[in-house]
Order: sequence, then C-alpha cells, then structure tokens
Amino acid sequence: MSGGKPSSKRKGVEEYEDASVNTEVEVDVEHEAIFHDHVPIVSYYNDRITPHLDAVDRLRQLQVVNEGIQLPTIVVVGDQSSGKSSVLESLACINLPRGDGICTRVPLIMRLKHHPSLVPEIFLQFNDKTVHTDEAHVADAINLATDEIAGNGKDISNTELTLVVKKNGVPDLTLVDLPGITRVPVHGQPANIYEQIANIIMKYISPDESVILNVLSASVDFSTCESIMMSQKVDKNGERTLAVVTKVDKSPEGLPEKVTRNDVNIGLGYVCVRNRIGNESYEDARKEEAALFATHQLLSKIDKSTVGIQVLAQNLVRIQANIIAKCLPDIVRKIDEKLKKSISELNEMPRRLLSVAEVMAVFTGIIGSSQESLRKILVRGEIDEYPRKKDIHGTARLVEMLNQFSTDLHNCSDHTKDFMMKEIEVLEETKGIQLPNILPHTAILTILQQKVEEISELPIRFVEKVWTYIDGVVISVLDRHSENYHQLKLFIRRAAHELVDKMKDRSIDWVTEIVQMEKETDYTCNPEYMKEWNKLIAQQQAVIDNITKFGYSKVTIDGSREVVVGDLRGHMDVLLQAFDLKTRMIAYWKIVLMRLVDNMALHLQLSIRNLVNKEMKKIVNALLVTDGGVAIERMLEEPPFVASKRERLNTSIKLLRESKEVLANIGDKIECGDL
Repeated sequence: MSGGKPSSKRKGVEEYEDASVNTEVEVDVEHEAIFHDHVPIVSYYNDRITPHLDAVDRLRQLQVVNEGIQLPTIVVVGDQSSGKSSVLESLACINLPRGDGICTRVPLIMRLKHHPSLVPEIFLQFNDKTVHTDEAHVADAINLATDEIAGNGKDISNTELTLVVKKNGVPDLTLVDLPGITRVPVHGQPANIYEQIANIIMKYISPDESVILNVLSASVDFSTCESIMMSQKVDKNGERTLAVVTKVDKSPEGLPEKVTRNDVNIGLGYVCVRNRIGNESYEDARKEEAALFATHQLLSKIDKSTVGIQVLAQNLVRIQANIIAKCLPDIVRKIDEKLKKSISELNEMPRRLLSVAEVMAVFTGIIGSSQESLRKILVRGEIDEYPRKKDIHGTARLVEMLNQFSTDLHNCSDHTKDFMMKEIEVLEETKGIQLPNILPHTAILTILQQKVEEISELPIRFVEKVWTYIDGVVISVLDRHSENYHQLKLFIRRAAHELVDKMKDRSIDWVTEIVQMEKETDYTCNPEYMKEWNKLIAQQQAVIDNITKFGYSKVTIDGSREVVVGDLRGHMDVLLQAFDLKTRMIAYWKIVLMRLVDNMALHLQLSIRNLVNKEMKKIVNALLVTDGGVAIERMLEEPPFVASKRERLNTSIKLLRESKEVLANIGDKIECGDL
C-alpha cells in the first residue's frame, strides 16, 4: 500500500510496500511500542508557561504590532503544494480548506490550545467579530471568512484571520499560516500574485522575533525552493529557521542525506513527517507515520529525534517557549517606552479650546509672549531665544542693512564726473538780469533737485527691504508661539501680514515725503556745512589758475580728489560761479545724505517700537471684529490633522495601557526570566 500500511499477517515483521522498494525489516520492541501506542499531542507547557503564551496572543489581538512592537511568532511558509496544510491539520487535528491553487489567501493565525474537555471549542475572529464553528464545518467557515476579507475571487489580502482551536490533546501553539508561494498566476489571480504573496511573507518573517517554519516537499531540491530563498534573505545563517519535510513516503531516496547534509542552513534543524492520506483519522495517520519511520529501509535511518508530527509539536513548543522567554522582557520595555512617549506627545499637544473665553485667553497669551520675544530681538538686541538663528537677530541685521543703505547712497554721489559741467549748464540756463557776482538760488535748487532725483528710489527700496525682513521676523516669532493652535496660527499670520503691510505703507509715505522735502528745499544749521564749504572755496583761485593759466588736463581739489578738466576753458566767464556752486553742493550733499540715513534710522526705530508695543495689540481687536466673531467660532474647531493626531495618540495610549495590563500579571516572572 502506498501509504506504508503494514500487513497484519506476521508478528514482529512488517512488510512496507513502496513504489520503488519492496522489502521486509524486523521491528524491535521499541518500534513495536511506537507503532501500537498512540500518545496524544498534548501541550508541554506547565502553569507558568501558558499565561505567557496567552499574554502574547492577547497582545496580538490588541494589534500592538501597529505600535512598532514586534511579537514572538512562528510563521509557516512554503511553496504551493508543499504539504503546508497537511502539517497544520496534523498539529491542530482539524480539517483545513483544500483545493486547487491558493487555499490560504489571508494570514491565518492559528491559536491551538489544549482543552481538558473532550468537546472542542472552535471559533474564528476577524473584522472585530467572532464566528463559532465546529470540526465538521471549520473549513467552510474559514472559506467564508476569507471571502469576506479578501473577496470571492482569488485575490489575497494582508488582513489577518484568527482561528482558535481549543481541543483535547493539541499542543499550546500559535502559528501564522501564510499563502503558499506561486510564481505563475492561475485563472482569476492577479498578474502580480507572486509579488503580493512575497510582500506578505517578508513582512512576517523579517522581524528578528519571528521563527520561520519552512515546509518543504521531500521531492524537491531544497536549495531551489522559493520559501528557502525568501527565509535566507532575512535569516542568512538559519538561526531562527526550522524545516519540516513532507511527503517523505513519496520520495524517500536520498532524504536521510539531504536532512543530514543541511546545504541550506536550517539552524533549528529538520523534522520529517508523513502526510495524512485520504480519509485517515489523525490517530491512524500517526500510527502509520510511526510505522513508516520504524520500518522503511531508507527512512528508518533518519534519527528518531527528527521524525514525526509528535516531534515537530514538541520542537515547536520548546522553540516557542524559548523565543517568548527571550522577547517578553524587551516587549515590556518597549511598551513602557512607547506609552511614555505617546503620553508626552499628547501632553505637548494644545488642549482643545471649548469656549470663546478660552480662545481669547490663548490668543492674548500668544500675542503677549510674541511681543516680548520681538522686544528682545528687534529692540533690545537680545538673542537668547534664537542663539543659532542669525537671520532672526533683528538689531544686528537692521544695522547691516542701514550701513549698506548709507554705502549705496554715497556710491551714487560722484562729484568728480563731468566736473563743474552740470553747474556751468545750470548757471547759463538760470542766469538773470542781476549783479554778475550773485549766485542764483534757482541754480542751487536745480542742481539739488537733480541730485535728489538720482537717489530717490534708494530710500524707498530700502524701506521695502527692511519691512520685508521685519515681516519675516514677526511671522517666525508668531509661528513659534502659536504652533500648537493651527486655526489661531493662520489667523495671526494673516493679521500680522496686514499689520506689517500697513506699517510699510506708512514708512513709504514718510520717506517719499522726506525725499520730496530734500528736493524742494535747501537748509541746514549743521556747522559742518560752512566748515566744508570754506575749506573747498579756499582752493578756488588755485584750481581756476591750473585750468586757465597752466592748462592742466586734471586738477586736484580738497587735497586728494583728482578730477578731469574737460572743456572748462570754454566757459571762463562762469568758472568762478561754477566752482562756488560745486563746492556748496559738495558740502551740502554730505549733510543731505547724513540726514537721510539718520532720519531713516530714527524712523525705523520708532516704527518698530510702535509695532511691538502698540500695533501688535490691534491683532486681538481684529479677531473680535472679523466676520462678526465667526473667526472665534472657527478657532474652536480643531483642524483635521490635529484631531487625527489626537485620536491616534489616544488610541495608542489606550492600546498600550491595555497591553501593559496584560503583562502586569506575569511581570515578576518576566523580570526573573522564569519561564
């Protein structure tokens, strides 16, 4: 018989009939006992071990893995038709879905638990509901649940389905069964079925906490199995990989050598099993398995400590106990750390604003604290709040801009270009019937207007630049103080922009008026004007003589400034007046530029102080009058991303607290490592 069924004709001698082998082997007393006595696969856990497995399963139900905390897990993988379902059926002593193609289309978490009662308790958990079933209908119930999760077709899903089997004689084990690996999609399967399955498998076998149960058919080359290649990617040395070899009765040739040689690094060893055939009972299947490994000419050579479902169950129980003992203390630590972090994040979030009074209290607090920060960086020059953000060091940056403004103004004032030619032109066009040695005031104003016009855009551009910078500083400070209140932050930003724009417009109006004033009038009481003019006019005769008598092409004024003479000799009649006009403008222009820079500095300081000390308060008033108070009502609504984060943190904290409570009852044993 192809299943290795022994003949009952001869006592002490069993005849095993195989497709390739027909032989008789003598069975010793030990093998006889194995053959005749059926020992149920009971749990090897004691009262200290079972609570730990229950705790891990409860953590899995709570989905603590969503918090980034991996659980110790035995993950069952194998190529399609490798006999994976048969192995799981033998462990659970129940029938699982069978058929062509992929039978397992979702991660199936099988929770096996020894049950003292002879009446099994079987139920499914998925999509937040529980469905009870029995041994006769469990396969159908799994199929219906799978269809509900993954659809009625042949698609797969990564949504978990939990099967709880409480039955007398089964080992206390939790296994995660994954879809069988297939490279070629069958009719109705998506073209990328291999990639989908591979992604699910890699997700479960990648964590260091996972033990990989690799199901291999005895008939294949282990090194070419997809499941082996996948497990080697994440467990190169096989330290957490156990292999179970199925269908050994179909391909016994060379099997003892294959499992002994271990070419593919199965660190936790091999277990060879015989698949249940047809309608064999689980008891009969185990008897046949025992006889096969005891009597078969080739398979009997395999070490008895590595054959049979009973040995597989014992190994899995032992491995599960070891990995739980290893991982639980770390899980406790991670849960505690994650809980503290989530609570801290939640506490750092803004409290929900539930009334207009709360909105106004928070709002005025933001404006008040922002005002103090702005006084520090824009008025007092203190940088303690932003030690490394130099762009926020307001007073230093404003001084730099003011110095650059002064430099730009002076660079536009070249007194040596076309020396005295403009003055000569203006004098000739403004002359009147008057005494020849009188300098027309009209000429002075004309030259002044031309010079002011040349620099008139610089002050306006400077003011715009300064207020753009101030706007950035103000928004940066306000953002920092209002970062926990999104709706308030949006309103404050908008109101602050409008406020700074108004201040900028006032400054532009002011500087425009100042420029116009300098253009229309000439006056100073600054003694530097007369001092400079006297110094320059004292050189008048020497310069004129160098031009007219000696014919120099270049002359020096003020002891250092060299100018090109040009066509001045053609205007001998107005040279004296032109030089006088030139020296007056040189002396006066110094005063004008100094006045522009000084006034600009004073104006900006006053404007910034007014902005910080007075104008900022208007933002509060703006909130009260905007849209008839509708703005305040909007502040009471949390933005979606804040509400989502708050909900996520509350959910996380609830889950982690429940997880911590689950582990609290076994805390002492975890700390002691007493499993």
